[in-house]
Amino acid sequence: MTTAARPTFDPARGGTGRGEKDLSALSKQYSSRDLPGHTKLKYRDQGQNTAEELRNRDFREELEKRERDNKPKSSVASITRRGGAEPASSAISSSASGSSNAKRQKIETPQNLDADDPVDSDNSDSDSDEDDTEALLAELNKIKQERAAEQASRERTKQQEEEKIRMENILSGNPLLSYSSTAKAELKVKRRWDDDVVFKNCARSEPDKKANQFINDSLRSDFHKKFMDKYIK
Repeated sequence: MTTAARPTFDPARGGTGRGEKDLSALSKQYSSRDLPGHTKLKYRDQGQNTAEELRNRDFREELEKRERDNKPKSSVASITRRGGAEPASSAISSSASGSSNAKRQKIETPQNLDADDPVDSDNSDSDSDEDDTEALLAELNKIKQERAAEQASRERTKQQEEEKIRMENILSGNPLLSYSSTAKAELKVKRRWDDDVVFKNCARSEPDKKANQFINDSLRSDFHKKFMDKYIK
């Protein structure tokens, strides 16, 4: 018999008194895997840039040595012979300035023109260019006008054809408006293909037109008669 419906006279109570249990107290048991591990840090061994090794190294000397090793020989030679390099650079700059002055004088001096050469060739060229531009613009406008006229004529022709087709559909759609001998023959009601057959509506499966009547006799009922006609006769 179950005891679920019975009242509890001694329920669980939290606390530290007599008969009470501290439900929030933690367990005193723990696993060996929960013990603290790796309680010591790893230190650098000898040859791994320890503090003592870094304290005894001269980083400035190492940096200068690497710079001397990686610097190209040409720059070193130019630095060592810095006194002889300055006159060469001054000579190069003076030659460059002399050549620029000669070019400037050559440009400023007017060139001798022949008597046969036209003086205003630039003006004539500009005038001819303007004339050609005007002619091209006029031709372009003419072409645009011709294309616009062709487009308008095509649209008018298309609208006329659509209107003609619409009117033909309106006139031919109503048979009363186009009444003629052919239309008179078409207005007759068509006969069915089985109107003039000899045996018509003689199917055995057609329902009997007699009114159904209830007969309280299993041998003379309509169901019994149909059953006998179907399976016995």
